Amino acid sequence: MSDKPIIVELTQQQDYRFDINFGNGIPVLTGDEPAPLGSGQGPSPVQLLCAAVGNCLSDSLLFALRKFKQAPDPIRCSVYATVGRNTDGRMRVLQMTAVLTLGVPAAQLQHLDRVLAQFEQFCTVTQSVGQGIPIELQVFDVTGARLK
Repeated sequence: MSDKPIIVELTQQQDYRFDINFGNGIPVLTGDEPAPLGSGQGPSPVQLLCAAVGNCLSDSLLFALRKFKQAPDPIRCSVYATVGRNTDGRMRVLQMTAVLTLGVPAAQLQHLDRVLAQFEQFCTVTQSVGQGIPIELQVFDVTGARLK
């Protein structure tokens, strides 16, 4: 990764709907709060946070397995966030659960135990978010066997 800062620019379009510009020719994404605040014309900030955690974990797992020349494709990930009030009565993301599913049976992958023991430590987003929000991680193979 580069030492250059990451810059994302948001421009309000209407009410709680914002265009999110990532630069470098990446298509603009529209974010919006669900009703009753917004009109739900794009992912909410909580959904974007879930996507960032899930994407980073998926990338880290894929990278770690590919280092050993393994093909776990296609990896799927679902991220569940619990939103509620904290002790001060403020709405917060209280907890997240990420469920990763490999596209192949575990028996087809070499070095899987080693990868599962360490891949999440290399996930920049999840490790950062996890300092403030508890994140549970579950990993399954395509047969439904829980690996982590």
